[in-house]
Amino acid sequence: MARTDRASRVIAAPPTTVYAALLDRAAIEAWLPPEGMRGRVERWNPRPGGGFRMTLTYLDPTDSPGKTSDATDVVDVGFVALTPPERVVQQAVFAADDPAYAGTMTMSWHLAATRGGTEVTVTATGVPPGIDQAAHQAGIASSLANLAAYLATADGRG
Repeated sequence: MARTDRASRVIAAPPTTVYAALLDRAAIEAWLPPEGMRGRVERWNPRPGGGFRMTLTYLDPTDSPGKTSDATDVVDVGFVALTPPERVVQQAVFAADDPAYAGTMTMSWHLAATRGGTEVTVTATGVPPGIDQAAHQAGIASSLANLAAYLATADGRG
């Protein structure tokens, strides 16, 4: 049965600001890696049909072995749809020899103006079975917390 992983958060910034952070290379490197990881974007083409490759490195791979190597996850992300400032749809494929991580995962980022900023809801479908659901949802929530902190600092409010 297909599974859906989801997380959401209200971010104290307008949708246009949040949307811009979803399509900015330096911003993505700063906020997308969840707690316990750091990221590096290796190529960048923010348009429908374009995408990026990110290497995520575990700061302590002891309890979280990587999908690509002992300490890394490499993911190729394609931009499927961009609807400013409401939605970004991405397709992600992990570089991994283990078939449990094979397949294309779709990540949809929905932005809705709300009192106090923007409600950001991330929905992941087609999640490879090797990715633990609770850990994945916690990782998405961590990225959203990082995004909120990044925008608070970037806007001079934090």
